[in-house]
This record gives sequence, C-alpha cells and structure tokens, in this order.
Amino acid sequence: MNDFKSGFVGIFGKPNAGKSTLLNALLHEKLAIVSPKAQTTRNKILGILTEKDYQIVFSDTPGILQSNYKLHERMMQEIELVKQGTDVILYIMDLMDDIGENMALVQQFSSKVPILFLINKVDKNKKDRVAAIEEECKKIEKIRKVIPVSALNQTNLEALLNEIVRFLPQMPAYYDADTLTDKPMRFFVAELIREKLFFLLNEELPYHAAVLVRQYEEKNTLTKIVADIVVSRETQKAIIIGKNGSMIKEIGQKSREDIEKFIDRKVFLELHVKVRKDWRNNDLYLKEYGY
Repeated sequence: MNDFKSGFVGIFGKPNAGKSTLLNALLHEKLAIVSPKAQTTRNKILGILTEKDYQIVFSDTPGILQSNYKLHERMMQEIELVKQGTDVILYIMDLMDDIGENMALVQQFSSKVPILFLINKVDKNKKDRVAAIEEECKKIEKIRKVIPVSALNQTNLEALLNEIVRFLPQMPAYYDADTLTDKPMRFFVAELIREKLFFLLNEELPYHAAVLVRQYEEKNTLTKIVADIVVSRETQKAIIIGKNGSMIKEIGQKSREDIEKFIDRKVFLELHVKVRKDWRNNDLYLKEYGY
C-alpha cells in the first residue's frame, strides 16, 4: 500500500474546450452536463477515479471568462479555489482555438504545479496545427507534457492517465473506493434539467436560467421530483412554457428520461417556471440556487 498514489487534478481551459466531456470520458460516467454552447458548466464538479494503485480526484471547472455578473464572479472564484489545491493541472485547448490566447492563460498558473497541456479534438486530423501548438508549448517551462487527445472519441486517454499518475504524490486514498463524486443527487438532477434548456432553447435564454430542485423523494415504485426553472423576465418564462405548454412538456419529458437513466429508477417529474428579476446579480438568489 506504500506505493499507492493519490491527488487532486484540476481541469482548466476556455469555455467549450471540452473539459466536461473529458471528465465524463475519464470516469466512464456522465457527471458533467455538456452542450455545444460555451459556459455550460457553472459549478466545480468533483469526479473520483479509483484504481488498484491510485486515486485521482478530478475537478471540472467553469470555463475561464470575464466577469459580467455576480454569477460569473462566483464561477471564477471556483476556479481560483481549485487552482490552490491541485497536485496536477490539466489545461485543455480546442485544437482550432486561438493559440496565443491559450498560452497567455497558461502563464497565469503557478509554476509550482506541473501542467499537462491537452490539445483536444485531434480527431479533426490537422497534424500541422498540432505541431504548431506543441512548438508554442515548448516555450513555457511549467508545461511538463503536451498530449493530443479527443475527449469525445476517448483517444489517448490511457496515456493521459499514465502521465497524471506519474506526477501524483504517494498518499493513501482521500475517498472510499466506491465514491464517484461529492455532489448530492439533487445537484445532478438540476444539472440534467438545465442541460435540456441548452439543447432546446435559443442561444441566450439558457444563460438566464437556473434550476432548483424543491423536492426529491424516493417512494416505493418511483422517485418524485419537483423543480423550479428560474428566469429573469416574464418573456423568458413564456418561451420556456411554450405554446399551450409544448416547450415545458418537452423539457420535462427529455429531462425525465435522462434522470431515469442516471438513477436507474422510474421518475415522476414536476416542473414550474418562476421569474426572479436579475437573479444573476442577487447574492441571496445565487446562494439559494447553489452558486
């Protein structure tokens, strides 16, 4: 047991670089919601991978962005907290994203913590582009290794895990072997509902919405869930409800199907839409909604 390794690994990068897809792929479990839109992740999500010789505690963080609302400030605070308690940093970059911008962000990390730089979405098969990014990475001493990956297709993830373990300290496990995350079930239910808003609603509206699970009750034959979808304006509420309730019905149906898969149980889901003006700038509301 003396050779057992354990440590904390933070996943960082710009919005939509593939952080949440990577976490899900490494754990072989959907813990983080994903969508084609940027800034889907708002909370730090802990995912725990335990094998015979090691335990890795991953933190999936929100994308690094400028703060326009108190909500964004809270998201950036989450990133700073993760930075402080990490043994290894995974910085993930979309293959086709701006190279200089990503290099500047990497320079902001402490030189004390080893950085593994991941070039994501390499299935796009642009070898010249990968080589150009690798050249830039050579100029930054704190980057210990550059690893081209595809989080979506799970390419090169075994090599990534081997590199992470190489940098972990010899420590006993922080969590029991069967623990997958530190978040409660209500959190994942709210996230699965929020994910549907990103897929079913227009560009901006999901960013104005929060989801609060009011009731989560396991009965004999099913789990009863009551949740509020919170928005900033009455016009947004009307869009989420849809004509004759068609949109809220579709959100509810698709959410229920995913929640049933996640908890492996029949679900009764009741959704309500509530208006809380400018909730993204209100400390009380932000606290209530888990931010």
